[in-house]
Amino acid sequence: MRKVLRRDLAAAMKARDKPSVSALRSALAAIENAEAVDVSAAPLPAPPDPHIAGSVAGLGTAEVERRALGDCEAEQLVREEAEERVGVALDLERAGHHRRAARLQAEADVLRKYLPPSSGQE
Repeated sequence: MRKVLRRDLAAAMKARDKPSVSALRSALAAIENAEAVDVSAAPLPAPPDPHIAGSVAGLGTAEVERRALGDCEAEQLVREEAEERVGVALDLERAGHHRRAARLQAEADVLRKYLPPSSGQE
């Protein structure tokens, strides 16, 4: 899914499609954040070496593998991103911010295109 999102993001950027660019960037960021290193899996940092000035504790902690999300998990994140936009758009609509609500609704529509039709959408 990530490859498709990135490919479509590049196309949306070339087309200057602001709602698509915003929605796709946000979805990709959510996936990247979900794949962040599990802090509990990181090795404990070593104490700084008292014999080497400026030594840094924790060297090598970047060696921990990132999590790998499956397609179902990535799809769930995209679904949550779309649902969040719909909820905020409804709140903005009630508050009289029609343009902002329409923009968020357009972004939600973009994200829904990446979800299978059997995902229980209204």
